[in-house]
Amino acid sequence: MKNSRIPGFYQLDLAARREALHEAMSSSAGNTEHSTPSGSLAELPELDEYASILEDGGLSAAAADKIVENVIGRYSLPFGVALNAKINGRDRAMPMVVEEPSVIAAASNANKMIRAGGGYDAEMLSSEMIAQIELREAASEAAEILLSHRDEILARAAAALPGLIRRGGGPRDIEIRNIGERHLVLHLICDTGDAMGANLVNSAAEAIGDWVAELAGAQLGLRILTNLTDRRMVQVKVQVPHNALVSSSKSVEEAAATALAIEKASIFAERDPYRAATHNKGIMNGIDSVVIATGNDYRAVEAGAHAFAARNGTYQPLATWRSEGAFLKGELCLPLSLGTVGGTLRVHPSARLALALGGIKNSQELCCLAASAGVASNLAALRALATEGIQRGHMSLHARSVAIAAGAEGDEVDLIAKRIAKKKEVNLATAKAELNALRR
Repeated sequence: MKNSRIPGFYQLDLAARREALHEAMSSSAGNTEHSTPSGSLAELPELDEYASILEDGGLSAAAADKIVENVIGRYSLPFGVALNAKINGRDRAMPMVVEEPSVIAAASNANKMIRAGGGYDAEMLSSEMIAQIELREAASEAAEILLSHRDEILARAAAALPGLIRRGGGPRDIEIRNIGERHLVLHLICDTGDAMGANLVNSAAEAIGDWVAELAGAQLGLRILTNLTDRRMVQVKVQVPHNALVSSSKSVEEAAATALAIEKASIFAERDPYRAATHNKGIMNGIDSVVIATGNDYRAVEAGAHAFAARNGTYQPLATWRSEGAFLKGELCLPLSLGTVGGTLRVHPSARLALALGGIKNSQELCCLAASAGVASNLAALRALATEGIQRGHMSLHARSVAIAAGAEGDEVDLIAKRIAKKKEVNLATAKAELNALRR
């Protein structure tokens, strides 16, 4: 994508938005340096197919019946894009599936602020999955025995994963954890490439579990991955000019005051787990939306993120902010295990379309994009809290849902939403009264 800035995008109707985004993505196909989506894992479909996927969600009832059990239909969620993002010097659209009003708009707005400081600096610090093999009533020398057989353990695990080995991945190391009372856990550490890797590492653990337990003189317990994927870490750093945080009519002092208020909100989360939980929920608004859009397991991502936040015994924020000089600097670090092959991606056209829209080439790029969306959501929330309060923007967008619930149709939706938002009475009764008045 040459430029993720599409001014007035939100003001276009649905069909025009689809066309504008398709054109923006297609126009970059000839750019070899920043080619998207032609350089991504999934190609952008032709306009008719692309519009059809977005119109019906891309998943037929028949296909849904093959993905999970006892299917009776499909459940749809809104699919949108956050614009204005520049990640590692490259413009990208952020595909997002979410039901909560204001998440996508807020991320787009925060992307614009972060763009003013150069965009997102994102990287994978490590990229390995862990399978746990539990060993109960282990012999006293079990840890030493297992470590002395490291190479054989890795070789046996690799034999269980021939496809992954062919793709350049595979078991890389082991570690032994003593959790007390002759209770050990062997961690089998694997590079799973562009796959999320749950099934791969589970298969390896099950393949070698009995032999490992015999080697350790132990009773075999569970054999399964951990979702605390702290060997698959992503880090994002941003610096936002103070003046990008406020409107052009604000003074330098007011801009600096806004940055300081965001810093103080960050410190509040660092000192109080009750605030940290809500702080992190805002981060996951952005991350989960990308994870769902790309057909990945958002429950696993949530579990890993919150476990990591509590790793030191006190629940901590995943992102922190500080005002330094003329910039607000933010940093996010969390475990993030996402795949760009296998699973739902094989059968869900919308998931493949999301990869194309993001210009994603591999799982590392997807992790960087999702984490960047988390930073955007966090910044937007803290800025709102530090200035006019969270409800102003949120409720004005929520008003549209209330208008629809009241029975508004077509152009009535925005008219009723504006009326109830202006009155600051965003509720069903007021919406129905305004709709009746409008129709009369």
